[in-house]
Amino acid sequence: MNKILLFILAFFLLGMMQGNACTTAVVSGKATKDGRPLLWKHRDTWAVKNKIMQFDDGKYSYIGLVNSGDKTGKSIWIGYNSAGFAIMNSASYNLNNDTIEQTGLEGQLMKKALQTCANIDEFEALLKALPQPTRLEANFGVIDALGGAAEFELANFHYVKFDANDPKQAPNGYLIRTNFSVSGTYGKGGGYTRYRTADDVFYQAVSNNDFDVMTILQGASRNLTHSLTKENLWNYRNIPAGTPKYVCLKDFIPRSGSASSIVVQGVTKDKSPSLTTMWAVVGFPLTSVCVPLWLNTKQALPHLVRYDPEIKDSPICHAALQFKKDVYSYRLGSHSKYYINVNALLNADGKGYLQKLKPLENRIYSKALAMTQKWYAKGKRDDKEIASFYQWIDNEADTYYRENFDYSLLK
Repeated sequence: MNKILLFILAFFLLGMMQGNACTTAVVSGKATKDGRPLLWKHRDTWAVKNKIMQFDDGKYSYIGLVNSGDKTGKSIWIGYNSAGFAIMNSASYNLNNDTIEQTGLEGQLMKKALQTCANIDEFEALLKALPQPTRLEANFGVIDALGGAAEFELANFHYVKFDANDPKQAPNGYLIRTNFSVSGTYGKGGGYTRYRTADDVFYQAVSNNDFDVMTILQGASRNLTHSLTKENLWNYRNIPAGTPKYVCLKDFIPRSGSASSIVVQGVTKDKSPSLTTMWAVVGFPLTSVCVPLWLNTKQALPHLVRYDPEIKDSPICHAALQFKKDVYSYRLGSHSKYYINVNALLNADGKGYLQKLKPLENRIYSKALAMTQKWYAKGKRDDKEIASFYQWIDNEADTYYRENFDYSLLK
């Protein structure tokens, strides 16, 4: 292979790394304050238009995050099924030390797992049955309704399992993965800074015994600190609104390619898998809000997260991408994606997107949390209450967006 072809290949692979720089975690119930395991994927991808879909085409029904352009849902990027099994992935770049071409079909493998697997053991059996080379290089995080929580680092000819319930492998009860694998070549791959940022947040939460869903969605996914340089973008919150302040947003957890951030909250082994909850921030996380969801293929999801053919996206994602334009307002040159106007996110007048959207998200979360805690105590959810909640969240969010942003979600 000549030097030109090698350069093109290297450039292509670098683009893939930058475009699929997810930050993820598997959290054991031992680490959370309510004892329920958590599965997180902060998704970074070129496919920034996302939606939620439900399926009934396998042994188990399931719900998951799908690219808006994927009309039939051929690939799932994080989801859970009716057995309480949940799965997500992050691309890895330090496992395969060979020249075998990768397929990039992790989403199809996860769909197959959701269709057929009831627990982690069955997923491991699925991995063992894959033809080799697998043509895959990824970290797959999984939880199940038996209290299981694990990471599988999958290469062309082998995989390595890490158990979040094992104090030797996960001393603090969680496993974080970005774009390198612990079993791979250390120093290669990417996401070491994001890994440390997430670990700082998680360690503090475990130490304080207050690790919950919002530890991840508000504390990690929207984290504006840099673990290497120690820069904290919240230091710019005292600048008056309308005063552009450009900063470099590189190697932070949120980035230009951040498309969604999803947490699946599992159940303890004494509870019904139907109590599993998906807390979905669909769309650019810094300009979107969390929508709680529960699997029920007979019941329509909120309009906010469903595909709308008129906009070719889900309404909440479409809105987030419109707001994102104010954040990424500097568009000169090929490196413009690294610079944001932090003043559009937070400012002295409280008019930044992070500041204005948080009260709505907190209201939604509080209402959903009260419902789920009640169901959990009873051991059974109320589908009529879910239907009413979905209607409320569509109307509540639309009203809030109209009043605060002059923007309608329900056009």
